Amino acid sequence: MPLPRPNTLWPPADFGNVAAKYAEHSAWYSGDPGELQRVYTRVQSTTRIDKPAQYRGGAVGAVARFWWGRPLGDLTKRRDFLHVPLASDICQASADLLFAEPPSIKSDHAGTQTLLDDLADNGILSTMAESAELSAALGGGFQRVTWDANRPEGAFITNIDADGAYPVFRWKELVEVTFWWEVQADDQVVWRHLEHHELDSQGVGVIFHQLFKGTKDNLGTVHPLEEHPSTQALAGAVDAESKISTQSPGLAVEYFPNQYPQRLLRKDPLGRNLGRSDLAGIEGIMDAIDEAYSSWMRDVRLGKGRIIVPGYMLQSAGRGQGAFFDLDQDVYEKLNVPPSTEGDGVPITDVQFEIRVEQHAATVTGLVKAALRTAGYSAETFGEDAGGGMKTATEVVSEQNRSYLTRDRKIRLLMPRQLRILRKLLAVDKAIFSKDVDPEQVDMEFADAVQADPEALARTAQALRVAQAASTKTLVSAQHPDWDAKQIDDEVALIVAENSMSVDLPPMPGDPEAEPADVPPAPE
Repeated sequence: MPLPRPNTLWPPADFGNVAAKYAEHSAWYSGDPGELQRVYTRVQSTTRIDKPAQYRGGAVGAVARFWWGRPLGDLTKRRDFLHVPLASDICQASADLLFAEPPSIKSDHAGTQTLLDDLADNGILSTMAESAELSAALGGGFQRVTWDANRPEGAFITNIDADGAYPVFRWKELVEVTFWWEVQADDQVVWRHLEHHELDSQGVGVIFHQLFKGTKDNLGTVHPLEEHPSTQALAGAVDAESKISTQSPGLAVEYFPNQYPQRLLRKDPLGRNLGRSDLAGIEGIMDAIDEAYSSWMRDVRLGKGRIIVPGYMLQSAGRGQGAFFDLDQDVYEKLNVPPSTEGDGVPITDVQFEIRVEQHAATVTGLVKAALRTAGYSAETFGEDAGGGMKTATEVVSEQNRSYLTRDRKIRLLMPRQLRILRKLLAVDKAIFSKDVDPEQVDMEFADAVQADPEALARTAQALRVAQAASTKTLVSAQHPDWDAKQIDDEVALIVAENSMSVDLPPMPGDPEAEPADVPPAPE
């Protein structure tokens, strides 16, 4: 069987380095301070003031010295810990740069185009955007063709996170993968559902499902799918080998790397084939941002105005109940106290610490810019250093050039893989649901990241029209770059028809169906 043997280590030993980075980047992406502390300390005790690991060299010592990795002493208050969700902002911006303007998915085959339109209406573009955001966090992700006998409308695409997959690559191309889910876990027993994708001897994609009952780091033994509610529905779908066939060539899953190369794990046999996270290399900077913001908030807390009064000015709240000072009291009895150094006034002292706003703001701004630059984005993409007023598309592209270079790199990796998984979906629909589609006739095109200003385009079109430097068809094409040939021809025909009814103007060169101008006969 292609699935792992029972009673084996899980995840496999060679997945350790990859799993550690997944856990680290997942903690930053989640924005959970508790998860960050767990990742960087690996210690739950809050009583120790020091750890030997902090004095070690190499990666272990560096991680232990992270601000989020410092041990918590008795005097350390958790309210001093403030997390800035920069990591999730970066990952969301990555997905927005790719899918804020939805890509165009077209086919010349009528039945295929109808199905593609239905998929778009049912949220396939949102699935792609979600995949892009998770890939930016973890360095890559998987899209899987899924179908359900209870859903007669056909196959659809689902996302699977990279930290729940054990892939096998050949020349950076996915050849098989095993997904796993912990469907039930307690202190002693862990139930896992494993799903394995591979090709059979004919090149057809097949999927194996098995249910294991084991421990935290051991698969344990195989059990029938019927024994757990999460896999009961699969029991009637698999054959005697616990297999489901896609009845079409190719894997039913595709790996989407975020970026290449994988810098940190380039010498790891498995990790070198995986994509690079947008968060790789900026973990320390994000840790410093959290430390600076927490210091800033500590200044705010300590900078609250306070007064100090002598004990005899406090009012008793009763025996064993302590004492208090009434700030709203208007009249006080004359106190028989010695004069203070300032004169005969009552010795009430005010305390007001300075809040270092400018210093903290400058530190944070510098760190944020460094993090964005290292991640491959322009600060202007996140509203940093963005000047006021309206800007042309050229000015926006110039200011955010770094972000658009990163976007183009990601599109070059994403495009062929997205087409492959779409074609596999159509092949499954054709083979299993008998739909009239042509899997090979699919094309995809990403829109420009910055749309041209319609007013500027209109002024350009007017100038070209007056100068008789472009035909009506050329002007319509420039005004609507996202239109296909039929839409452009239809619009040109409407413009020509309206002009012929309203204004008797000579036709422009290149206008369709233009009547030749009356030419006087040549003199004899």
